[in-house]
Amino acid sequence: MKHFRIALLPGDGIGAEITNETVKVLDKVAELSGFSYTGETYSVGANEFLENGDALPPTTLEKCAECDAILLGAMGLPDVRGPGGVELTPQLDIREQLDLYNGLRPVKLFHESDTPLKGLGAGDIDIMLVRENTEGLFYGRKNLADMAAEAAEDVMRITSKGAERICRAAFEQAMKRRKHVTLVDKSNVLPSMAYFRNIFDRVAKDYPEVTTERQYIDAMSLFLVQRPSDFDVVVTENMFGDILSDLLAGIVGGMGMAPSADIGDKYAVFQPSHGTAPSIAGQNIANPIATILSAAMMLEWLDTDETRQGADLIYGAVENVFKVAENRTSDMGGSLTTTLMGALIIEALEVIAEAS
Repeated sequence: MKHFRIALLPGDGIGAEITNETVKVLDKVAELSGFSYTGETYSVGANEFLENGDALPPTTLEKCAECDAILLGAMGLPDVRGPGGVELTPQLDIREQLDLYNGLRPVKLFHESDTPLKGLGAGDIDIMLVRENTEGLFYGRKNLADMAAEAAEDVMRITSKGAERICRAAFEQAMKRRKHVTLVDKSNVLPSMAYFRNIFDRVAKDYPEVTTERQYIDAMSLFLVQRPSDFDVVVTENMFGDILSDLLAGIVGGMGMAPSADIGDKYAVFQPSHGTAPSIAGQNIANPIATILSAAMMLEWLDTDETRQGADLIYGAVENVFKVAENRTSDMGGSLTTTLMGALIIEALEVIAEAS
């Protein structure tokens, strides 16, 4: 039996609640699929900063890097900020220090009642957003603004290496899906985006089976609302990806339905796309689905027969639970608690496993 070490980073706010439910799901999936794992829990985030002065202790990151994968709940609190006035973002530090350049943000519509858009049903929205994670407009995020100065500026950095590897990652995703990639940029205005597009065009030649299109970020924001079913894989720069991932979540039910993976050549972190939601922390009403789906992505990435089977079980269980419109937490208009949603997923896992 294959055994894995999983670093668990519950973090702040609702992080502990949604991580707890996800671990219960992982325990059941491991039992049903025939793999084993040890969860190693570490304290990272705003609360760790308040207690010990460092949101991401170096020794903790070293221990996480020794594990086979990292599952993260949520990090940061609005009132806990660094010297430059911005929130602490250890999750970004992890991406940069482990070079997790490939940000995967999938969204899927499970039920027509979950989208504010008209005329769409289950499966009509199924998009993989591929976000460059380590440069772009986030490149200068650690620079401190002089609040007494006449101006402040941020630099968008696009490197040949960074653009090529994220474009190639997008095409590899497309080869597993519907073989269509949309580049999102602002190359009509920004030279860095024209540079990005040039590299995309070059990489596209290596994938003749994949059809491509190119859209400006402003137009794409419109098209994702007007005709989301037309898109398969979408690749873009760091900041544009950050914004579009929230838009995409909004058209399939909200941030509680938005999983993610931050993948590098050696390491990977899996986490929900949403934040810590401190206003509802401790109330047992947070939606754990984004974290549970992130765990499924983790199992896919671990890439054994058993973990891939486990991932399929999770996807099937979520789909079955969400076929019933009443099975929703409060963020989606329902009344299920966090723990009850987790219990429904585990029940669905058992039903699927018995049927197979």
